[in-house]
Amino acid sequence: MHLPHVYGLLAEFERPEELVEAARRALGFGRTKLPLVVLAGGLIGCATALGMQWFSTTIHYPINVGGRPLASWPSFIPITFELTVLFAAVFAVLGMLGMNGLPMPYHPVFNAPRFAFASRDRFFLCIEAKDPLYEDSRVRAFLADVGSKEIVAVEE
Repeated sequence: MHLPHVYGLLAEFERPEELVEAARRALGFGRTKLPLVVLAGGLIGCATALGMQWFSTTIHYPINVGGRPLASWPSFIPITFELTVLFAAVFAVLGMLGMNGLPMPYHPVFNAPRFAFASRDRFFLCIEAKDPLYEDSRVRAFLADVGSKEIVAVEE
């Protein structure tokens, strides 16, 4: 007989305000790499737009209109702005999904008996056992202190 591995502790709250307060107290707000991912996306979008427009106006289809230069950057601004925003937004969504491990069709908290109420009228906070600061008794005491209605161990 093998014992199930504990994924973490799941606390149930009746009101969203209680959950938000508990999450604020439980989290040590660390830095995320998402802003760098969004910046990279914006820079790639900007370079793509400028390169695409430069190539089309100077190499692929050069037209000299009134003696103006072929690569006139002021005319590139609208498309460059749009592609910068588009690439940054796409990188933000994909980066957020990747960093959050989504999509995740299965999660161990689905094993908790009362977790079905999450889609109705209850709110849940799970503190994972892989957290370096996790100690079962301390986490249970913390979750009881922040006003959780019920605390259950989640098995993998």
